[in-house]
Amino acid sequence: MADFDYLEHYKIDAEKFDYFQDRSGATAHEELRVRQFIISQVSKNTSEILDVGCGTAWVAEEFLKKNKKVYSLDISSLNPEKAIEKFPNKNHSGITADSFSLPFKDESFSCVIASEIIEHVVDPQKFITELFRVVKKDGQLIITTPYKEKIRYYLCIHCNQMTPANAHLHSFDEKKLKSFYSRKDLLDFKWHTFGNRYLIFLRTHVLLQLLPFHLWQLLDKAANIIFPKPLHIIVEYKKG
Repeated sequence: MADFDYLEHYKIDAEKFDYFQDRSGATAHEELRVRQFIISQVSKNTSEILDVGCGTAWVAEEFLKKNKKVYSLDISSLNPEKAIEKFPNKNHSGITADSFSLPFKDESFSCVIASEIIEHVVDPQKFITELFRVVKKDGQLIITTPYKEKIRYYLCIHCNQMTPANAHLHSFDEKKLKSFYSRKDLLDFKWHTFGNRYLIFLRTHVLLQLLPFHLWQLLDKAANIIFPKPLHIIVEYKKG
């Protein structure tokens, strides 16, 4: 992946794809549960949140109403601009920056969130190290990503090279994610898997979307005991 110009790629990506477009069906339900799981893990003592790869700016939508400061960050200026336009607030800032070189001092945020981003980055270990650098003492870095994903490749009609589907460069499990950071300031590492491939395949979202998060979580956990095919993993790196 040494020749992959990720800066240029994701700037064009932001122009070509509207991340603020409404989702529907199973996709909307899956994204909702990812967001709800993250929300359930964010400490109540959090005062400021850095949303890395802000996408639809759902972090701002959720946490501004809880009087938290939110920094919506993306490698392209387009998505942060849209985020500020959609959720204008004195506690909301839009940041254009490369996540491998964040324009912040050490220990700037009590919480950093990177949801469904790490599978796209060229160097996951460097990514985590840089994000954890800006986490305050007793703060948390929360990451979600597909779990043990079997990455599919296609032959690109333009460059005639094998290209990963959805620009997913890596696949992760808890062991790999834990191995990326082991410095002394890591106080704790926690992880949970969730989502179930069979429930998605059977299109159960038609009914499950009616359930509140805690009931869905119980049913999802039971499904993954019977049919252990989780779709996502959420990890928390706690700084000490």
